[in-house]
Amino acid sequence: MRYYSVKVQEPFEATLTRYRGLLFSVCRRYSSRGAPVEDLLQEVSIALWEQREKLQSITVMPQQAAWVWRVARSTCIDILRRTPELESLDDNYDTIDDRNSNIDTLHEQIALLGEPDQTIASLHLQGYNYEEIGQQVGLTANNISVKLVRIKERLRKQWNAQ
Repeated sequence: MRYYSVKVQEPFEATLTRYRGLLFSVCRRYSSRGAPVEDLLQEVSIALWEQREKLQSITVMPQQAAWVWRVARSTCIDILRRTPELESLDDNYDTIDDRNSNIDTLHEQIALLGEPDQTIASLHLQGYNYEEIGQQVGLTANNISVKLVRIKERLRKQWNAQ
């Protein structure tokens, strides 16, 4: 198994940049429950900043990514527990384009998956390889490969049923 190490004293901004896809994915997942993605990203960034010493003490990338994911998830849940129900957008709200609509639909379909399939699909979209995903969810790379085939087939069926 191949481990990627990170620089111990890497600048905080570089760490945020490395995990921006992961952070966006987690925040996007929870934004459908009432808070804007940008607000969640800001709060998660603050939480990571407050715990930056712990973050930089983890030198193996899969473990660091898993830790960042847990902090982001916990922060989003805490914020949503404290946030009163927000007003929804009007029915005539216009999206930017169909591509964004398709991406939104894909993320909505992924949100309907159970755990760990939801996490596996999100990490796969962020570019993690099977070994890295397996490390984060506690499965082998072969199991991840099989699960991804099944997840893609399930998503394809859901997409075509719409």
